[in-house]
Amino acid sequence: MDVALIPPMLVSSGFLPSGSFLESLIHICNDICSMEKLPFLQVRNISTMIRRIKLLSSLFEEIQETDGPLPPSSILCLTELFSVIRRAKSLIRECKDCSSLWGLMQMELVSNQFYVLVKELGRALDILPVRLLNITADIREQIELLHRQAKRAELFIDLKEVKIREELLVLMGSNNERNKKNKGFVELGKVKDVLSSIGLRSSMDYEEEISKLEAEAQKQAGSGGLIVVCNISNLISLVSYCKSMVFVDNDFEATNKEEFKLLGSTPSNRYYDHSSSSQSIIANIPDEFRCPISLDLMRDPVIVASGHTYDRNSIAQWINSGHQTCPKSGQKLIHMALIPNYALKSLLHQWCEENNVPEIGSSQSSSSDLERSNSKRDSCENAVDHISVVKAAVDAVKLTAEFLVGKLATGSPDIQRQAAYELRLLAKTGMDNRRIIAEAGAIPFLVTLLRSHEPRIQENAVTALLNLSIFNNNKILIMAAGAIDNIIDVLESGNTMEARENAAAAIFSLSMIDDCKVSIGKRPRAIPALVGLLIEGTPAGKKDAAVALFNLAVCPANKVSLVVAGAVPMLIDLLMDDKAGITDDALAVLALLLGCSEGCEEIGKSRILVPILIDLLRFGSPKGKENSITLLLGLCKDGGEEVARRLLMNPRSIPSLQSLVSDGSLKARRKADALLRLLNRCCFQSQNQMTV
Repeated sequence: MDVALIPPMLVSSGFLPSGSFLESLIHICNDICSMEKLPFLQVRNISTMIRRIKLLSSLFEEIQETDGPLPPSSILCLTELFSVIRRAKSLIRECKDCSSLWGLMQMELVSNQFYVLVKELGRALDILPVRLLNITADIREQIELLHRQAKRAELFIDLKEVKIREELLVLMGSNNERNKKNKGFVELGKVKDVLSSIGLRSSMDYEEEISKLEAEAQKQAGSGGLIVVCNISNLISLVSYCKSMVFVDNDFEATNKEEFKLLGSTPSNRYYDHSSSSQSIIANIPDEFRCPISLDLMRDPVIVASGHTYDRNSIAQWINSGHQTCPKSGQKLIHMALIPNYALKSLLHQWCEENNVPEIGSSQSSSSDLERSNSKRDSCENAVDHISVVKAAVDAVKLTAEFLVGKLATGSPDIQRQAAYELRLLAKTGMDNRRIIAEAGAIPFLVTLLRSHEPRIQENAVTALLNLSIFNNNKILIMAAGAIDNIIDVLESGNTMEARENAAAAIFSLSMIDDCKVSIGKRPRAIPALVGLLIEGTPAGKKDAAVALFNLAVCPANKVSLVVAGAVPMLIDLLMDDKAGITDDALAVLALLLGCSEGCEEIGKSRILVPILIDLLRFGSPKGKENSITLLLGLCKDGGEEVARRLLMNPRSIPSLQSLVSDGSLKARRKADALLRLLNRCCFQSQNQMTV
């Protein structure tokens, strides 16, 4: 059994001796430190992570050598460290095994994963009792230094890699311009230099990269990421073309020339037999330029949902015949859209020019044949290439979200502010937008920006998270990103009142999920901060705070916390605040707090509440009347004769209750009837006592 794979849960459960656990830690650390042939990308993040793990390995070895009992808190810390180190190993291995070009495109996301691991390492070391461990002074100083460094570590994105990616994107962009002008592909040497800088230097490297990109395309196709699949397919086309042009076998070329001399042919016409009526291709077309269906040279390459590329006419005929699967992979197509593969089309144009192969529309067939061919192709396009307006809009959002997330990760404060603002607006409407933005990796970066000292950045970040949280799946992602503590910080002491109020609204949205209610309620600062906003906020902010408190009060464990935080007197005061306009929300929270003894006791202390509730029975909204009668009935049951006497002494109470019995909602009528019976019984008992 590989000890490095022992789950940390075994340790915390007491099933694994500390000695065996330390062996597991040392073993997994040695696995990471002995890794060979590290990737060309994320060099600093990987090397820094390995250096930190080496320091931890020294600590583990020294603890093992002492062979003494460990404090309980150290076992917990070691368990957390095991989890972090294991995930670091998986991340480094993924960087090694994945496509270099795709890793370059995803550098912000990968860098953030390293950043998250370092922060988790710092939190694990928070509970390590260094002073209680029997270790040397040198190791203690190294671990304390490591702890400080991890706590103040910042997200690192290598500017050299950013520059390499920009150069590659510029080359691909300029290629499109050159293709429009029929100038062929960009200078091959520049592309070769860029690919060489990320480790693609031999024919074998290129082949491995193509295989990795194809695997990534299939992986992304399963989730329906059309733009992503198109981008990967363009990268595959680029690498395939460069491989075919850079690594040319000179001997093979020489042999071909001799064969053509023997046949009486010239190199310029070796690809087509012009004497043939069909102009069939006879030799030496690179495989990546052949359509997988017809095996002929592609004229109009398009990408299907699976990520594979076909000639438009061939795949259109396949789909029109009733097939709904990819011919090459057999995978079911999640949509029938055909996306032009502009990168491959440009490479085809370049290849055809260099080898004197006739371009599209330049064949020697008659004009009528050409018209019929074009008409047939147009009919295929109309039948298949039917990307709807909605789908086009979704793809535009994906592209926009990926661009903005990149700006959040690497931009200056001004650019981050603008990007956060754009994401805030984009997430304001449409569940698809919210899902796409989260899939683009925006949430971790927005969470980080909550700690910004720049007011607008913080405000835009918290509002963007609020808008994203409306989509239920995003609630889980936001909580998993550790956002709640940062949101509470903004709620307590945000740079602007709008930021504080939107933080309260975000807590309300997140607390729609039961598990989140518990998690938020356990934060000792969350509920007091919401109560504080009831005092300081604008009318809109007070409402946000009130509805958030209502959601939290649904969880029984949180009710006492609301009472302790002083929510009851504040909510009663708000019942009389016409400007606040949150009477119904305040009543709803008070009605929930009546369900715990502490809440009932605190509500019963108020001398002004009963008259207010009687007035609300007459003039309140239907929901307000329901909550008012709920409170009065609960107070009478708990406070007994005193509250009943105060009700009987008020001349408006009985008429209001009778009116509610006849005109109120079903719930209000039932409770009003119960309260009238209770008051009648109380009155009867009082009369009997007076008679006696």
